Amino acid sequence: MSDNAKLLESLAAITGGDGVLTGADAAPYGKDWRGRYVNEALAVVFPSDTQQVSEVVKLCAANKISIVPQGGNTSLCGGSVPLAGQIPQIIINLSRMNRVREIDATNYTMTVEAGCKLESLYAAPEAADRLFPLGLTAVAPYCEIGGNLSTNAGGINVLRYGTVRNLVLGLEVVLPDGRIWDGLRRLRKDNTGYDLKQLFIGAEGTLGIITAAVVKLYPLPKSMAVACIAVRDPAVAVALLAHLRARCGDTIDAFEFISRSSLELVLKHIPDAHEPFGQQYEWLIVTRLTDVLPVALDDALRAALESFGVGIAEFEVTADKAYAERWWKLRKNVAEAQKAEGISIKHDISVPLSRVAEFLAEANAVLGAAFPGIRIVAFGHMGDGNIHYNASMPDAAHNKTFIQQHEQEVRRMVHDITAGLEGSIAAEHGVGQLKRNELPLYKSEVEMELMRSIKKTLDPQGLMNPGKVV
Repeated sequence: MSDNAKLLESLAAITGGDGVLTGADAAPYGKDWRGRYVNEALAVVFPSDTQQVSEVVKLCAANKISIVPQGGNTSLCGGSVPLAGQIPQIIINLSRMNRVREIDATNYTMTVEAGCKLESLYAAPEAADRLFPLGLTAVAPYCEIGGNLSTNAGGINVLRYGTVRNLVLGLEVVLPDGRIWDGLRRLRKDNTGYDLKQLFIGAEGTLGIITAAVVKLYPLPKSMAVACIAVRDPAVAVALLAHLRARCGDTIDAFEFISRSSLELVLKHIPDAHEPFGQQYEWLIVTRLTDVLPVALDDALRAALESFGVGIAEFEVTADKAYAERWWKLRKNVAEAQKAEGISIKHDISVPLSRVAEFLAEANAVLGAAFPGIRIVAFGHMGDGNIHYNASMPDAAHNKTFIQQHEQEVRRMVHDITAGLEGSIAAEHGVGQLKRNELPLYKSEVEMELMRSIKKTLDPQGLMNPGKVV
């Protein structure tokens, strides 16, 4: 019996015969969400509990087999699929570990396993009159909380609740040698040394495998108001957000923007999507207020918008959730519409909120001058300075050649502008394979040295998700 056959037999003994896929059955798990990375794994393993994850990792460590942790496989940077040329490696998919272990309504916490789909984590706390506020858009029905933790996901509610880093109190992690760290603490205050959980949040599975987490819950809102606003330009949008925060305080929990080019793709590819106003505008904002008190937030939001002054071309406010969903549909389906349109050069950047308009103006000007006719699809979470900035050519045949010849050039232009504005080249999608080689260009040598030291200390064999992040 070959060494690989013995390994597969041992894996099946740990997880059960139906817990290991190979060959054609395993192939779909080696392809990333965008279809950009397609690589082979020796096997895909589906453990059912943390102890099985530990035993699989110990077996791989003993045999020097690389491990790719995987959840819903919705990574947009190639972080959840094998790296080319790194065979043998196995994928450990945590989708079977999908239990909500506990809801503590008094402590406002929920303990969940890594394989829980994000969308499934809303109903359980709502039954206890609580809210889990991590709000992603296109991938919410597919992504899993373990992957959200591993990439420090953001989403539309970061403005009030913060990224995943702000939402986690404790973790359970299988380390690269197979040991289990039980850090499932439900404490708001714990000053007993280093905050170890933060090492694993955003590490994309390169330091260990997150198997469970204690996440924060919040009071369930009892009132809501949403506005769709047409603004003259991004600078007006930034000023408007500052104004709304001053007038409405923490009731504002989302502030999303959509460029004209983004909206046109949604109208073209998404059924039952409609222009929100009687005429077309270049920039739209969708913002929301929520409160735990049953108050008339639509009146407050309308008054705040009316008091803003010059720069708003038109707006509408509603407290009707179904009516507001027409506007949210325009924002939430931009990525899906882009996918239908074809490939593009995607960027997930962040800059200080005060420099969002500056970024858009400078990047548009630089790319427009270098590549006449380029189409920029810009949208995202203006409330926290996170811009999804994607470039392509409108003509599909021309676009393929354009991306093949100029992707690295375009990426460098956008990332150089981002860095010049004190921004980050990876806001909420992670680094993965896509940006790994660019990271040293925009981080100091001290930062890179510290990251490599942490990696070497926790994963001295370099087996945990190799070729990602560092």
